[in-house]
Amino acid sequence: MKRVIDAKDLKYRELNSSIRKILGQSYLSDKKVDGRVELTLENILGQRYIGDGLKEDHLINIMGIPGNDLAAFMDGPTIEVFENGQDGIGNTMNAGKVIIHGDVGDIPGYSMRGGEIYIEKNAGFRCGIHMKSYQEKIPVIVIGGSAGNFLGEYMAGGIIILLGLYRQKMTHFPYSGTEQLVGNYIGTGMHGGAIYIRGDVMDYKLGKEVKKVQIDEKDREILNKYTGNYCKYFNIDKKEIKSSQFLKLIPFSHRPYGRLYTY
Repeated sequence: MKRVIDAKDLKYRELNSSIRKILGQSYLSDKKVDGRVELTLENILGQRYIGDGLKEDHLINIMGIPGNDLAAFMDGPTIEVFENGQDGIGNTMNAGKVIIHGDVGDIPGYSMRGGEIYIEKNAGFRCGIHMKSYQEKIPVIVIGGSAGNFLGEYMAGGIIILLGLYRQKMTHFPYSGTEQLVGNYIGTGMHGGAIYIRGDVMDYKLGKEVKKVQIDEKDREILNKYTGNYCKYFNIDKKEIKSSQFLKLIPFSHRPYGRLYTY
């Protein structure tokens, strides 16, 4: 079933109420929707909280730029955004997919617990902060371009893949105008999961809690799977991305701060 909502002049509360009503997930009704709904949101301009807490395998196409906390606490649907995204995408997301055709702001994947986020180009600061995994739930973020400072900060589980196909320019002196793959303090406080970076990273950019290791066959399988998805979603030639070009970052310890509080 295909449905369309024209969001022009709609406030975020009105918009999200309409989305829930169409998907049969209104707080005021127990009515269920049979089958998968493909919902297109037109003229989106900064409305917040789209997709928050939604369940089941529905598809939401967003034409425009959604506001903060897109797909927060989401548990199943696929959201595809055909413009840039803002801050807090996938906040505490549990399952589903978010596909962004452009750049995103800060803290995408904050406390993400499951599902997948694919960012075509660049991400801001603190991407993947507090990501975690449990049993079969392994959250994944794939960034096609570059990322800002504190990538994977306090990461407790999951996978971050940074491809470096696009680069954002630094704005602070004395590096203004130069392009970077990733900012500083990578993996600060990290105590679980893995970060894969396509290209080399100078040691001074790493948090003291992480170390570089060589990828193995299992890592290659992971990279082939998720970079393959990325290439399919954004029409990229997969031959450009070879697993041999990646380094892997993992934490030194699963209890990086244990000695600060216990003997």
